[in-house]
Amino acid sequence: MVKVKYMEDIAKKLMSEDLYIEWEQLRDEGKDVSRFEEICRVVSEKTGTEGYAALAEKLVFAMQNANTVEGYPYEEPSELEAIRALRPEGKHSYEKTLKEGELEEKIRGGWLGRIAGCLLGKPVEGFTREKLVKLLKATGNYPLSRYIYASDLTPELIKSLELDPAACWADKIGNIAPLDDDTNYTALALRIVEYFGRDFTHQNIADAWLGWLPPFGVYTAERAAYRNMMLGIMPPKSAAFCNPYREWIGAQIRADLFGYIYPGNCEKAAELAWRDASVTHIKNGIYGEMFVSAMISAAAVCGDIKEIIESGLREIPERSRLAENIRRVTELHAEGISHEDVIAEIHTLFDEKDRHGWCHVIPNAMIVTAALLYGNGDYARSVCLAVGAAFDTDCNGATVGSIAGVMNGAKDIPRKAHHGDNRYERSHRRRTRVAHDASGVLRQKRKLNKTQ
Repeated sequence: MVKVKYMEDIAKKLMSEDLYIEWEQLRDEGKDVSRFEEICRVVSEKTGTEGYAALAEKLVFAMQNANTVEGYPYEEPSELEAIRALRPEGKHSYEKTLKEGELEEKIRGGWLGRIAGCLLGKPVEGFTREKLVKLLKATGNYPLSRYIYASDLTPELIKSLELDPAACWADKIGNIAPLDDDTNYTALALRIVEYFGRDFTHQNIADAWLGWLPPFGVYTAERAAYRNMMLGIMPPKSAAFCNPYREWIGAQIRADLFGYIYPGNCEKAAELAWRDASVTHIKNGIYGEMFVSAMISAAAVCGDIKEIIESGLREIPERSRLAENIRRVTELHAEGISHEDVIAEIHTLFDEKDRHGWCHVIPNAMIVTAALLYGNGDYARSVCLAVGAAFDTDCNGATVGSIAGVMNGAKDIPRKAHHGDNRYERSHRRRTRVAHDASGVLRQKRKLNKTQ
């Protein structure tokens, strides 16, 4: 009981630290919380001061129980059947059958594409667009067209832009792909499906996370949900309790495996994505993972980027904020607006200097969509557009890389993207084996529980 009380106190303390983010989240959900903005800002700045954690708890309760603003135009359920009832009309699967060996080539393309796209964005994660553009121009790499190397950086550039010479620059990583949640979750999803089957449940995911996933290898919404599950707050309640990040990008980066294993069956891929996402996220946070998994599923059998995006939109509520903003990107593209102007509009709508804006699923999904449209199926151009737009660079590079990689297959990923060998794939196979070995511990634990 002491341990549980201690962890509950930590959860409340973290909520007081991010109280203003909770206010932003509830505002986005349509709650009438405008009158609480200033006090939430003040309390967030007073973290650690005695009494403020208790005040934060009271404010959260009051805001979460506030009325919805009049005329709020969105319908955004988190339950699967309710989501399906609000989808736009259209097909949810494709008839095409892949030839022998074709699916393996496409999955390898998706996996290699994800790793390479992640690596492209990893050293500049957290950069504002202004800082990123300055770096690229100073290194002769603007618009972004290749990896960024430590050898590009002069002492003057390191000082002026406050760069870290030891960061994950492409020529500093050695012979192994660096550890990253953008690739770890794909390996974890594979292990979950291998161990529990394709009909895995929320409880299966909770068991897998607590048994196989290091607690400090998760962040924001995932860390909040992990903490909740350790407290005994199981899915789907784990997604909402003391979790102001519940519509951030974390679920969207976990989508890939479900698209890989259901080529052409977008509805089923999105269903598995929903099961996974609703452990940590609600509403648009869930839709982001469903959107991406459906696009990957479609990309395996369809070579039309616009149709691939439509396949993703057909799996999420038509009157959601995510769908509305993705539609805005597709409309701008259809009107002939330049990619640069589309990205400028995204930066106007969402503040990259605000944590909630920078890490929210919607602006990042918009960047993914724009990169796919303006990259027009070309792997290298697409991932470079995704990373060059800033916001969550490694996540977006990885997601675009996976979709383009599946669509084109591994053969069309430039050799320079993976140095002409399989070292990145090998490094992640090792991590998959670690997960496999860890699963043996969980299996033995289950056997012991059954005999007791």
